[in-house]
Amino acid sequence: MAGTATPATTVLDRSGVSYRLHTYVHAKGTTRFGEEAADVLTARLGVDAVRILKTLVITASGGAATRPFTAVAVLPVTATLSTKAAAAALGAGRAAMADPAVARRATGYVLGGVSPLGPWCTGARPALPTVVDESVAAADTVFCSGGRRGLEIEIAPADLIALTGAVLTDLTR
Repeated sequence: MAGTATPATTVLDRSGVSYRLHTYVHAKGTTRFGEEAADVLTARLGVDAVRILKTLVITASGGAATRPFTAVAVLPVTATLSTKAAAAALGAGRAAMADPAVARRATGYVLGGVSPLGPWCTGARPALPTVVDESVAAADTVFCSGGRRGLEIEIAPADLIALTGAVLTDLTR
């Protein structure tokens, strides 16, 4: 698909993993990015919203972590992140949502376009530990951000988990 290359699609192309891209026009001023994607994809494709994922950038610290670090949490847009569960899965004592500037710097993506797939999956950027909600594994395919607002990747959960090196856990509350 012309004009849709992002670091996320580059990771997928280099890996040889099968995926499909879905685009939509992002509504300017919208800040509920996951809900916007869910609204569009459920209306257009009849997809169950639990298959549409949000990618949250978090900062974890304490516990086994000797210093704070940035990580990625991936869960259905219909769910709420348990920062305690994310911290435990990452071996940290606590976790919180990362400051938007930290998220941009760590991922290279703008808010609303953060993909769980990025240059850190290939070693081109510092590693971002990733945790994925265990419910994701039950679907045939899931949808995650393609690296910019209005671009969604449809991918098999096993491929998403393998490419990100994610830990599966219950991330919701």
